[in-house]
Amino acid sequence: MEESITGLITSFGFSSPEAFIALLVMVLAVIGAVVVVITFRPLMEYYPYTYPNSRVRAKIGKLFNEKQITELAEAESLDEVTNYLRGTRDYAPFVDKYPIEQALDANLAESYDLLAKIAPKTLKPTFNLMLKQWDIKNIKSVLIAKEAKLNEEETRELLVPYGELKDDHDKLIEADSIQDIIVALEGTPYAKILEESLPDYNENKTLLTLESALDNYYYEKVLVASSSQEDDNTRMLHSYIGTKVDIENIKIIMRAKADGLSYEQINPYVINNGYRLREWKLKEFMESEDMNSLLSSIESSEYGSVVADHIPEYNQTKSISVFDEALDAYERDTAKNIFKKKPFGIGPIVGFMYKKEDEIKNLKIIARSKRGPVVPSSEIKEMLL
Repeated sequence: MEESITGLITSFGFSSPEAFIALLVMVLAVIGAVVVVITFRPLMEYYPYTYPNSRVRAKIGKLFNEKQITELAEAESLDEVTNYLRGTRDYAPFVDKYPIEQALDANLAESYDLLAKIAPKTLKPTFNLMLKQWDIKNIKSVLIAKEAKLNEEETRELLVPYGELKDDHDKLIEADSIQDIIVALEGTPYAKILEESLPDYNENKTLLTLESALDNYYYEKVLVASSSQEDDNTRMLHSYIGTKVDIENIKIIMRAKADGLSYEQINPYVINNGYRLREWKLKEFMESEDMNSLLSSIESSEYGSVVADHIPEYNQTKSISVFDEALDAYERDTAKNIFKKKPFGIGPIVGFMYKKEDEIKNLKIIARSKRGPVVPSSEIKEMLL
């Protein structure tokens, strides 16, 4: 029996049974390694998200539910809303320290700061760049305050107490002109951005020129930072950010066309490096003769289905708000889909981002509704997201 097995092995070209056994062990080792890689690769992909997602899911669990938002909408006064927020762990430190809207912005900024700190290594460059939105928001607020001739106290209440420029807020507030603001920002990329946009501003005297230059810088930087194709998680984060950029462009062009503006008038305010909407498609949008022509162009794009169902309503009302709402809903749906597709990866992080932003928007709507003349709670609820 042993001789027959030995003969069979040698007939396959092996010099001895030991050589055959050695090869067999090697083959089994390779197969085992492949099985291990196939089995554990998904686990290795999701492992960096274990801690971040545990923190984020805990944060999601603390967000206001529909019943709580309804209670706030039905509050009798702004003081009642403020006291309600003061009774929560997340908002109390901010409400006790800042005016209500400033407190809400500070809370949102802290949420993004948390994401930047706990994000997996592959996502950190993107989230670190996203923190720049608070500096940009503050610079825009100072520009608006200067044009509106607000005093220092009123200007300070517009600023989010957060960002790399937090220690420079006094210098920005004390600046008397746009040129002084540029000087106060010396050593930052924002000084160069504003300086390069100053000739256009001096010509058209609209702050939108300066604001758009800052927005373009931010969105282009974040798009590039998130463009890593390392895995599905980084790709999905890029798609979410890219979708936000595309939607922002569509909204800008829609408003411009509704006001009858030309390509030359719109182009400075558009983020040219879009995501699904490439530069040539954006140019086609901007060159549309009127709103109807623009809608036809959008229908032939990746966002055609988003606006198509709302064209009849627009034709009746002539209000582009119907498209704003549809685009906002599409952005939220994009985040929801990522949340569902990657529950152990980027999903909870993106889910928390959009849920938190919606909560802050809703709380601002409620707070503003309680500040002036009485607004019926039924009307407030209709405005909520």
